[in-house]
Amino acid sequence: MKQVKKGFTLIELLVVIAIIGILASVVLASLNSARTKSRDARRIADIKQIQIALELYFDANQEYPTSAAGTAVLTTGCNTAACISSVPADPLAAVGAYDYAGGPASCDNSTTICTSYHLGAILEEASNPALPGADSTVGFDGSSGDCAGGAGTECYDITP
Repeated sequence: MKQVKKGFTLIELLVVIAIIGILASVVLASLNSARTKSRDARRIADIKQIQIALELYFDANQEYPTSAAGTAVLTTGCNTAACISSVPADPLAAVGAYDYAGGPASCDNSTTICTSYHLGAILEEASNPALPGADSTVGFDGSSGDCAGGAGTECYDITP
């Protein structure tokens, strides 16, 4: 009687390894997309936190900070208390900081009281539902009309 050896051939092992490799690359590609979406969600949440702090600042001072003061005054500007413990930073330093403008157009020129502002962030995913439509020109950096030089349609822009 002939002995039968049990086990896998080299070809079978290579096929299994190739299938595992393909599945791993698909999972990693999906994970990268999920990371991008989560960073954008964090940016939107950060902007909402800053917006709440700006409203607390307005309640305490009857005006919004000027562009020169920026959002840094929110850590001390609510009647000797902090409107926010620390101003959130963008999850990726390469994308840039959150843009704030409480500038000349939104301030009363006679008394320099700012009654409005723009607050924005560049989102990584252009198809994010929080963004304006492709035909919109919303976006700014305080001077050139864009979020830190990025495309206007990728700028999540908030005003009061």
